[in-house]
Amino acid sequence: MNAQTPMETYETLYARLQQVVARLEAGELPLEETLELYEQGVRLAAECQRLLDAAELRVRQLQLAEPSPDLLA
Repeated sequence: MNAQTPMETYETLYARLQQVVARLEAGELPLEETLELYEQGVRLAAECQRLLDAAELRVRQLQLAEPSPDLLA
């Protein structure tokens, strides 16, 4: 797997994960390649989850900084 660059977005990582899953689901790969792809998929999924968690935290922080008008009524 190539090292992740700082410019990789969630969408880029997710697209790569989808490609890995498609190759794994297609089957007919040698065992060693299957294992390497599986490991790559696990790393990509973890990085996607990390970015989603960071986005969720950012949204929560914004909501706390600017409470909804419904909550103020």
